[in-house]
Amino acid sequence: MTKPNRYYDNLEQNLMFFKVLRKTNDFIHANPEKHIYQMGIGDVTLPLCKASIEAMHKAVDEQANKETFHGYTLGAGAPFLRNAVASYYKKRNVELSIDEIFITNGAGEDIGALVDIFDIDNKVLIIDPTYPQYADTNIMDGREIIRLCANEENGFLPLPDPNIKADIIYICSPNNPTGAVYNKQQLKQWVDHANKTGAVIIMDSAYEAFIEDPSLPRSIFEIEGAKTCAIEICSLSKTAGFTGMRCGYTVIPNELARDNRSLNRLWKRNRATKLNGVPYIIQRAAEAVFTDDGMCECMKNIGVYKNNARCIMQTLDKLGIWYCGGVNSPYIWMKCPNNMGSWEFFDYLLNEIQVVTIPGVGFGNGGDGYMRLSSFGDTNEIEKACERLYALLKGI
Repeated sequence: MTKPNRYYDNLEQNLMFFKVLRKTNDFIHANPEKHIYQMGIGDVTLPLCKASIEAMHKAVDEQANKETFHGYTLGAGAPFLRNAVASYYKKRNVELSIDEIFITNGAGEDIGALVDIFDIDNKVLIIDPTYPQYADTNIMDGREIIRLCANEENGFLPLPDPNIKADIIYICSPNNPTGAVYNKQQLKQWVDHANKTGAVIIMDSAYEAFIEDPSLPRSIFEIEGAKTCAIEICSLSKTAGFTGMRCGYTVIPNELARDNRSLNRLWKRNRATKLNGVPYIIQRAAEAVFTDDGMCECMKNIGVYKNNARCIMQTLDKLGIWYCGGVNSPYIWMKCPNNMGSWEFFDYLLNEIQVVTIPGVGFGNGGDGYMRLSSFGDTNEIEKACERLYALLKGI
């Protein structure tokens, strides 16, 4: 008899985002006359940059002619896009060869697939609270999960604990959900720890484009020693609004090896087997993001989201509510007032002022008592939501 994967039984069966959607839809069904204000959405709301749209139109026309038609693309990605990514890193003084860069269908896919190149006996360190996919993809394979507590005392930026032994370490900076960002000295401690213990860091840099402080690292490879212990995953979803396009990139340095085996070569073999490449049209659109015009247009959109974040932060400042994130991140991590639990506060905001947020406990037990607010909504909606939030909480 065929045996299903028993480790799926260890997963949280009701994914937090679906629970939020169900609660919201139930409210709308019961209150059709009321308007919902989204401050929880993790999806972008602004259109793609003009440079990408023009590149896609040109690529579509190429597909209409035999002389310029493109079929399968390389599993690792087209050289023109990998060269563009390498040039983007070079601006931050990070030298990469294109064979260290792999074009992907977005960060989510690679977060899920990268575990293929690691033995199931590896122990995995997850910072709690953090994005659920890091734990879930490893739980599906039966790996042991170790959770490191992030809290207000450490600024939701915990540092290595020499007493905790882990083989794979997940770091997200700027962090989802807390918006906290590691500085160079803090990341150096993680890099040194990984090199000393033989661990591998999987660095999720999906929100690096939101960092405005020039002293903060936007890539782990800005840290000395990272090429012998780290893999970096990045996405164009938030940098360039590619949530519906699906394109990103993963960097695995040639220097990164464990047990005398190159992780770059293992991943290259994995991609050759499991991926026929990101569509040519999408890769041309992604290439345009890294042009001067493309980056300028993308940063204008990011500027809109950052203004939304400022509106949220100003509201919380007036209310005297503790939060982190927002300055170098699209997310604001606020403490629930009056010691409310995350779901209790979610229901309170939904029922009283129709503002939808994301309960912090959905990112781990360490997130209970906090909420994630997103700046990706429509500006007018964010402003109205902030007004309603202030009116509700000013006397609480």
